[in-house]
Amino acid sequence: MKLQSYDKIYQIHKKSKVKRWFLFIFVAAIITLFLPWTQNIKVRGNVSALYQYQRPQQLNSPIPGRIIKWNVKNGDYVSKGDTLLQLSEIKEDYMDPLLVQRTEEQVQAKKGVRNFYEAKAETAKSQLNALNAGRDLKLNQIKIKISQLNNKLAGEQAELTAATNELQLSEDQYARQKKMYDDGLVSLTQFQQRSISYQNSIAKKTAYENKVAQTQQEIINTRIEQNSVIQDYNEKLSKIEGERFQSMGQIEGSDGDIAKLENQVANYKARQGLYFIIASQDGQIVQLNKAGIGEVLKDGENIGTIVPTGVDYAVEIYIKPVDLPLVKEGQRVMFIFDGFPAIVFSGWPDSSYGTFSGKVVAVESNISPNGLFRALVVENKNEKRWPTKMKMGTGAEGIAILNDVPVWYELWRNINGFPPDYYEVTTTKTTKDGKGK
Repeated sequence: MKLQSYDKIYQIHKKSKVKRWFLFIFVAAIITLFLPWTQNIKVRGNVSALYQYQRPQQLNSPIPGRIIKWNVKNGDYVSKGDTLLQLSEIKEDYMDPLLVQRTEEQVQAKKGVRNFYEAKAETAKSQLNALNAGRDLKLNQIKIKISQLNNKLAGEQAELTAATNELQLSEDQYARQKKMYDDGLVSLTQFQQRSISYQNSIAKKTAYENKVAQTQQEIINTRIEQNSVIQDYNEKLSKIEGERFQSMGQIEGSDGDIAKLENQVANYKARQGLYFIIASQDGQIVQLNKAGIGEVLKDGENIGTIVPTGVDYAVEIYIKPVDLPLVKEGQRVMFIFDGFPAIVFSGWPDSSYGTFSGKVVAVESNISPNGLFRALVVENKNEKRWPTKMKMGTGAEGIAILNDVPVWYELWRNINGFPPDYYEVTTTKTTKDGKGK
């Protein structure tokens, strides 16, 4: 009796298909070895911003102060120019509510003092002009007097000369009259008359000599008076000139004080504007580290962080030194972002699902503290756009695309431990005639 269970378990008479399957798998494996394979480098990074001003920025207190009002909380979105919080003054030098007004009053007072000094300097200048005019008038009078005395002296000297000549004539006549008297030719009366005439000539000459000497002394006294007038006026002019220079120095000092006070006014007004912490750009407020009202902030102390909106996202990837020569500017990189599902075939990037394409824009020449080289990758706008809900700091796993090679070559390279082939980025250069090549 033939058992059906025996035939089903021990299929002795059934024709085997193992050879057919083996041959099919072998042929498929041979074909697979000649399929194209894209070489790649796997890197790790995180989402950042292309420009520095689009990255998260700290909110710092520009001045020390006490918090009196909060206008935001963690997670709020703000626009550029919105007031985040308000501070009050804690330094005693700035607590006066009328500080700006009173400092401006000091400025006006200083300007008034400066105006008084300017008026004083103008008065001194007028006095100088008056003294110079008086000195010139006085000196002119003295010069005229000296000229008159010189004329008088010339006349007296002429009279003295005439008296001298007359004396000589009288002396000769007296000598002849005496001889004639001694010889008895003339009477005593005639001799006495000639003697009297001779004595009168001597007296007349003496009188003229005294006049000349007196006039010369007057000229000398007048010249001394001239020097005295010059000295006196010079002293007065020097004194008034000194007062004028003193006033001008006080004017310059007042200008310096005014400039200093005006600077203080400007600083006080600017400081009052710093009592309000303003959002520097559009963004979200996060990581506020001050609890509430009344807390004191130090100068430059961190208050929180603002994460800008409207960011040009980029991915910072870190490359091993051994792989650095394989990464060039313009190279294509495929990304898998954390939180976004993806199915990845590293050797066939175009067949992957959930990946996003990027382009290397910069490779740093300096090694980072973690021992890797940093590169910056931006979105490739010609391909699938990056997720719009991606956040700053999101993790990203990158696959740097290299050359296309056969599968057998990639297996052979990995078995022998050879590095991937160097990747050459083709760029379009524009010639002078405007044609690319």
